[in-house]
Amino acid sequence: MTWLTDLKDLLFPRYCKVCGRRLTKGEQHLCIGCQLDLPRTHYEQKPDNLLMQHFMEWPEVIRATAYFYYHKEGKYSSLIHHLKYYDHPEVGIFLGRMAAKELSPSGYFEGIELIVPVPLSKKKKRKRGYNQCDYIARGISKATGIPTCTDCMERIIDTDTQTHKGSEERWKNTKGIFRVTEPETLKGKHILLVDDVATTGSTLHACISSLLSIPNVRVSVFALSTAKSV
Repeated sequence: MTWLTDLKDLLFPRYCKVCGRRLTKGEQHLCIGCQLDLPRTHYEQKPDNLLMQHFMEWPEVIRATAYFYYHKEGKYSSLIHHLKYYDHPEVGIFLGRMAAKELSPSGYFEGIELIVPVPLSKKKKRKRGYNQCDYIARGISKATGIPTCTDCMERIIDTDTQTHKGSEERWKNTKGIFRVTEPETLKGKHILLVDDVATTGSTLHACISSLLSIPNVRVSVFALSTAKSV
């Protein structure tokens, strides 16, 4: 039914969510140029990368990576805005799958048994309509075949937004905010914890702290994006 797709693109043209250029057949969300220029971190090739350094205190944390660099004023920040604020959760599936396909040859997902997205507070989830991390996790799952568990953890304290907080405030703001709801499901598993943006690492740190209360759990981390100074 190629002609139907062509007609749909003619009547309802799609545009790159970064540069605004009209997308051609086969392109999704990103044009080829913006996809090639995506500021990838290549952290999967650096075991002691800046993100992983936040979790060195825990031998149970196996590895950590982020897919691309995030700058609040940079053009690629629009991907995060579409994912979180413009009601385009499908961007999370697209980017999660794209990242997983690129990282898989490095062996990054080897041994991982379950994907757990960072939970969103009930208040924010009601307002937004979805948890963006669920969609990133779904994209990774589609590419790797690793199952997801979106209700294994919950956020029990609804903190203020982290956007305008400094590093120290972020760490204080995230202590004790998560709880494991299905410990038997996670027991003994190697879990991939999935987040959208890693800035100071405080949210991921709080999540991991909760996960490590479960016997024999090992954790690896995937953030879709990260600040260069994380």
